[in-house]
Amino acid sequence: MPNALPSASLDQLFRAARTHKDWSDRPVEEELIRALYELLKWGPTSLNSCPGRFIFVRSPAAKQKLAGAAMEGNRAKIFAAPVTVIIGHDLDFADKFPTLLGHLPPERLKMLAAMNPVPEVTAMRNGALQGAYLILAARALGLDCGPMSGFDNDAVDQAFFPDGRIQSNFICGLGYGRPESLQPRNARLAFEDVAYFA
Repeated sequence: MPNALPSASLDQLFRAARTHKDWSDRPVEEELIRALYELLKWGPTSLNSCPGRFIFVRSPAAKQKLAGAAMEGNRAKIFAAPVTVIIGHDLDFADKFPTLLGHLPPERLKMLAAMNPVPEVTAMRNGALQGAYLILAARALGLDCGPMSGFDNDAVDQAFFPDGRIQSNFICGLGYGRPESLQPRNARLAFEDVAYFA
């Protein structure tokens, strides 16, 4: 594999990376969060739609609001993580086509927007992709991640996206995990269990 990343990089992104639930009190600086976005934004989305929207929850008031919409088991994780990002998707993502597809004439942009009869599907699919890119970008920059479901999406949307244009998908703690609190790693499925050649 001539262009593969070094094995240590693959370990950091995948093989040795773990889902963290317990966090050190080391802060995550705004500059690092911005650098994380500058990486994740280059991940591919269909039509370069880039529907992902991100709220980086850091303040005590915002953590309280987010924790109030989470299952009891996730509340402590939200309070402990230096940052918990809400990964959402913009249902009106086509509004950004003039910027994202600026090389196309306006009539072509209107046609592309009209070709998408169910924007919710495109928004969620590609917003979820961007959430995955966020996790990989965070790991690449030395952060640990703790992605979570287990919250009331409607309550999060009302609290953080009240205009209804953006919908939450999942949340993810970001910071520097405490490795001593990790449990043994769970198994993964083998290639033969999940894939085949056609």
